[in-house]
Amino acid sequence: MSKKPLIVFEGIEGSGKSYHISNISRYLTKKKIKHIKLREPGGSFNAERIRKLILNNRSNFDKNTDLFLYLAARSENIKLIKKNLGKKIILIDRFVDSTISYQHYGLGVNLRLINEINKHLLKNIKIDFTFLNIVDKKNMIKRLKLRKSLNRYDRFNSSFYQKVQNGFIKLAKKNKKKYLIINSNLDITKNKSLIIKKISKLIWLLLNQLTK
Repeated sequence: MSKKPLIVFEGIEGSGKSYHISNISRYLTKKKIKHIKLREPGGSFNAERIRKLILNNRSNFDKNTDLFLYLAARSENIKLIKKNLGKKIILIDRFVDSTISYQHYGLGVNLRLINEINKHLLKNIKIDFTFLNIVDKKNMIKRLKLRKSLNRYDRFNSSFYQKVQNGFIKLAKKNKKKYLIINSNLDITKNKSLIIKKISKLIWLLLNQLTK
């Protein structure tokens, strides 16, 4: 694990990942632990501009164009990640797994292409831990209906989201030690406690390593 961990929150729409990452950010702030919170697409100034283009409901991009726009936003975000890597805990709402799950498992973009570009962009950047939030069709639809507005990626059919979620789960099963699957259909208070407990453990392990 790096000096300060890079932690990612993944999941499909309505899975609760954005809620939980915000909760953890508040928890770390309360504990006076230095951290930054980013999102993808978005984060840096230029990446946020690309985000607006990607998620605009009037946009109708080819699947490969979508991929390159997401990766362009990541390229801009990498600057912020590198600046803070090892100095602060980095929390990211979506990262590499989202690109693979949405663009490959959901839309059928070539996996080798995605992996090669990600490899070029990330270089020595490693993800220390991932919280994968999963949700069933009923709760996903219910939560999306509560949103004030929907973007382009909130409007796919349920079979698409199922393919994407299955992709996330496949990735998590390949490296179980670095993932915690959060069942977002269960009580949110229990899930909050579960995530905070894991975050605290990650921080404790870090401090323990530094004192050796």
